[in-house]
Amino acid sequence: MAERKQRQTLSDYVFFHEIETRWKDNDIYGHVNNVEYYSYFDTAVAAFLVSKLGLYFKSSPVIAYVIETGCTYFESIAFPDRIKVGVRIVKLGNSSVKYELAIFKNDGHDACAQGHFIHVYVDRTTDTPTLIPDDVRTAMQAITIA
Repeated sequence: MAERKQRQTLSDYVFFHEIETRWKDNDIYGHVNNVEYYSYFDTAVAAFLVSKLGLYFKSSPVIAYVIETGCTYFESIAFPDRIKVGVRIVKLGNSSVKYELAIFKNDGHDACAQGHFIHVYVDRTTDTPTLIPDDVRTAMQAITIA
């Protein structure tokens, strides 16, 4: 069995995106279903890129594909919780970036869940890996931790 991750706090993250849970996010057990956490992660990363770069994904010549995700759960969330998704970058490569994310509910300071998300940047036309554009890299450096 894998070793359980250390639970993170708000102060471990640099960028935050707020989301209100929806009734449909809950499952039959009365808490947000695990698949929704990945949607929250994806939304927070997209919100970061849009807020910092104004990226318009439909026309950009370089796009990012998700190639890996993972999540560790510590505490349930449920509708009508308000959440903050913390975002930071732990590895910024030539064509890939590894985000770490955490979900905090209401006014809580400890992560309810935390995970990772890896993007590989590709040329839209050739569908092959390409360098992360300079403006994207500069924005990412602002939330990269050592």
